[in-house]
Amino acid sequence: MNTTNSTFRFGLAFAVASAVTFGMSGPFAKALMEAGWTPIAAATARMVGGALVMALFATIVHRGWLREALGHGKTIVFYGLIPIAGAQLCYYNAVANLSVGVALLLEYLAPVLVVGWVWGTTRRRPATLTLLGAALALAGTIVVLDVFSGAHINVVGVAWALGAAVCAACYFVMSDRASADGDGLHPLTLAAGGLVVGAVAVAVLGFSGILPMTFTANDTVVASHTTSFWVPVVVLGVVSTAMAYALGISAVARLRPSYASLVGLGEVLCAVVWAWLLLGEAITPTQAVGGVVVLLGLALAGCCGDHRAAESTWPDVARVEDITPPVDGKESEPVNG
Repeated sequence: MNTTNSTFRFGLAFAVASAVTFGMSGPFAKALMEAGWTPIAAATARMVGGALVMALFATIVHRGWLREALGHGKTIVFYGLIPIAGAQLCYYNAVANLSVGVALLLEYLAPVLVVGWVWGTTRRRPATLTLLGAALALAGTIVVLDVFSGAHINVVGVAWALGAAVCAACYFVMSDRASADGDGLHPLTLAAGGLVVGAVAVAVLGFSGILPMTFTANDTVVASHTTSFWVPVVVLGVVSTAMAYALGISAVARLRPSYASLVGLGEVLCAVVWAWLLLGEAITPTQAVGGVVVLLGLALAGCCGDHRAAESTWPDVARVEDITPPVDGKESEPVNG
């Protein structure tokens, strides 16, 4: 029991840290865009920087990561193209057709998709507190984003945003299925390999001319200070990409995707706070109330313990700590890539 509680605490800490670091990406990317960079250029710099850092770190800490990645090539490619590159592409196209608040809200339907996936594949209804907490967190996110203030909506934008939600849901599901348990992938291998594939995919989209790619060497303004463009580029690559993905994958391995994805809603709140600190964008009283509601929903979903046991049994995934009796006398088999 103590081991389980310790695993949960570490997982929660990793999930919160991941939300905080992911939340930094928006303000720093915006600083680059205000200096003349196009969105795909900022995304390419972020992904390439993150891939280089993760590859170097994985080489030092987990030397066999490249061989392991090649041995699970299909999983790595899918992870890099869908949860990483796909999420970037869908979100940027959604923002081009929707209000930012609406696009973010639709993307953050991902936790609902994950909870629904777990419910459907395990045939186990999530605890009432989990469902209530998810509803509260989603409602708080709507308030934080102030979705209904000057929002504009069109069908194409909604389709792209829902695509981003599916990609984000795949991030949590695949991180769980391929984490370091049994014959699964080590989190560093998944993060490094996925980022390399995602970086190549995003760069190809930009340099091929499919999406407009423009870089500048203009100075940027961050937290009211003028600084070199290298500052946001390094922060985007190292902190909000390499660290964020590594922490997120490690969190899912300990919390399971349903609860980890709910904690991921905290990224919206973190993004608002970082925008206030780094870009001077004020937080309204309404947004503050919404933030409290998000935190209340996450706490409510977390107190039921559902994320540690009832929702943890996944099809075709066997874990040492699982104590759920086999269905119809058959043992689940571990995933091999």
